[in-house]
Amino acid sequence: MSERTGCGHVAHRCIGPHQAMSEHTGSAGFAHRSGDSGRRASRSVAPMTRLTASDGHELDAYEVHPDGATASIVIVQEIFGVNAHIRSVVDRYASFGYRAIAPALFDRGERGVELDYDDAGRTRGIELVMPIAFDAAMLDVTAAVDHVKDTGPVAVVGYCFGGSVAWIAACDLPVAAAVGYYGGQVFGMNDRTPAAPTMLHFGELDAGIPLDQVQAIAAAHPDVPVHVYEGADHGFNCDARATYHARSSAIALGRTLEFLADNGVV
Repeated sequence: MSERTGCGHVAHRCIGPHQAMSEHTGSAGFAHRSGDSGRRASRSVAPMTRLTASDGHELDAYEVHPDGATASIVIVQEIFGVNAHIRSVVDRYASFGYRAIAPALFDRGERGVELDYDDAGRTRGIELVMPIAFDAAMLDVTAAVDHVKDTGPVAVVGYCFGGSVAWIAACDLPVAAAVGYYGGQVFGMNDRTPAAPTMLHFGELDAGIPLDQVQAIAAAHPDVPVHVYEGADHGFNCDARATYHARSSAIALGRTLEFLADNGVV
């Protein structure tokens, strides 16, 4: 997993048949969500929610449920756990009016994991994620989807490890949409076809996901918008990483919000 810090001139392109999509620069991007400050002020917050997966495993989840929410987002963590950054992602989607929840997938091995974005955190995250099969992770994501589905349409948005989980969710779960950020295992599952509308975001400089793999994903799935962010590396959405790329993060969020709205997750 590359952690380079250099970010040059930023341009953004979409691979495949979606090249006509506009390149939004606002971080919130869309009035239908960015104007929900009233919902943010009146939301009720349950810092940790206890979920039970279908195999009986109990796990925690960070959840924010704004008053008046009519759709939900399941946020799937990186290899650093449900840490302060992932909680901030949940908070941000809740500020747009979504009910948002992040299940703690590492609870199957160790509870309460919150790792820093340094070499020690990355090493520990890899140690924790390796024993967790995707099948087990999907049981926990399914528990989160089931928990929030009474609110309305549910989408899954995942980052890094969670980006690969989002791809599986799009293929296997009854979700309205899925969005994956720099999922390193998507290429290895390129023979699978999402049943739900799906969007993918990748960084041009991500050494762990070479551009030929990204191009192969786009070629195999012409209905999936696949965006590549020039000058951006792995983890470009995370403002706690050295590889954070603010403009790419803002454009990707704008595209994601528009994509969710276009697919009824509002």
